[in-house]
Amino acid sequence: MALLAPCAALLIAGTLPSGVSFTALLDVPATASATPSALKPIDPAVFQSAVERAAKKLMVPGAVVLLRTPQGTFRATTGTTELGTAKPPTTGDHFRIASNTKTMTAALIVLLAQDGKLRLSDPVSAYVPGVPNGDHITIAELLKMRSGLYNYTNAPELAATMDTDPGKAQTPQAMLTIAFRHPPNFAPDASYEYSNTNYALLGLVAEKADGHPLAQQFRDRLLAPLGLTGTSLPGPDDLSLPAPYSHGYMYGGSAYALVDRPYPADVQAAVRSGKLRPLDYTHQNPSYATAAGGVISTADDLAIWIRALVTGKVLNPPFQQQWLHSLQAEDPAGPDGRKYGYGITYQRFGPNASMYYHGGELPGFNSFIGHDPDNEVTLVIWTNLTLSPGGRTTANALLPTVLNQVYAGLSLPTAAD
Repeated sequence: MALLAPCAALLIAGTLPSGVSFTALLDVPATASATPSALKPIDPAVFQSAVERAAKKLMVPGAVVLLRTPQGTFRATTGTTELGTAKPPTTGDHFRIASNTKTMTAALIVLLAQDGKLRLSDPVSAYVPGVPNGDHITIAELLKMRSGLYNYTNAPELAATMDTDPGKAQTPQAMLTIAFRHPPNFAPDASYEYSNTNYALLGLVAEKADGHPLAQQFRDRLLAPLGLTGTSLPGPDDLSLPAPYSHGYMYGGSAYALVDRPYPADVQAAVRSGKLRPLDYTHQNPSYATAAGGVISTADDLAIWIRALVTGKVLNPPFQQQWLHSLQAEDPAGPDGRKYGYGITYQRFGPNASMYYHGGELPGFNSFIGHDPDNEVTLVIWTNLTLSPGGRTTANALLPTVLNQVYAGLSLPTAAD
């Protein structure tokens, strides 16, 4: 998986240091509806124990699971938001949501189409000059990761700059310069390939079409209407996170997250023995991500956001249908049937288990957001460790454990297996 990529494979490895506790709280409304047959009755103690076992395998300093079903709201938190302290994380803590930002960028683009300020069939060259194949790449193809443009976060020079000058501000134009040094990987719409370059371009398209900065459009069109006061897109020189917030950690240099380079065996051994400690990436400048992954949010806000997006509270009915029908197979021959549309992934995990979702990964943090409209299940997971010693994206690696607790008849492999 590339940096900020969607959900990873459902496999888990690693262990958590001793002394880390897990809490799970269940808030059941007085008029809670009966559990649909597709869902299990959720036992808070069993839920707590299952997530705790999985988290221990991942060695995450801290993690949050926020789950909403017709039975109520479950919250599970573990560890600390800052190594060397005892600050348990909460669903109100701020963290960098990485590629989950793409769900917002895509929604904004579709809103601009809804307003008549652009058409999804427009070529990107109408808004941004100098794009390779720009006359033949449509806005819709950028949204669906089908442009063929080189992914700038794969470039070694970007990781080197981030490690030697972690506070350096970057611009979308500078990221595009990196991308356009490389030839396209395939012709427009010939295939699917996850590329942050697509969403760097979409941020510029939104600013050109509307005439206002991306952060302002996010605030006015998406965040304020839903009351998401804990969510923001910081400026290019802003390295801070609003309080309360979690620190974010990773072993080794930025390239391990940017291109998912596996840890060598000696590094894995040093991590598991405690000889190698994770680096603090909390205040590395995220401006290289911006429309592709620069947003800061909370689990509470993201649960509201993903449910609103999937259930039609953001777009009008005709454009909501267009958003839902934008899904296209990532790999037509692939066994998992995963599809990617306008900034959203859809996957069926079992006969009664499916979700619209996205994932987020950058140095320091990993996260997952998803909503199942058929069974009214909303899920947010975040951790403050990008990769486990075994190279698993940690929040995504917790996903099968949670799904097994929610859906009847589901038995996905987990960390505790």
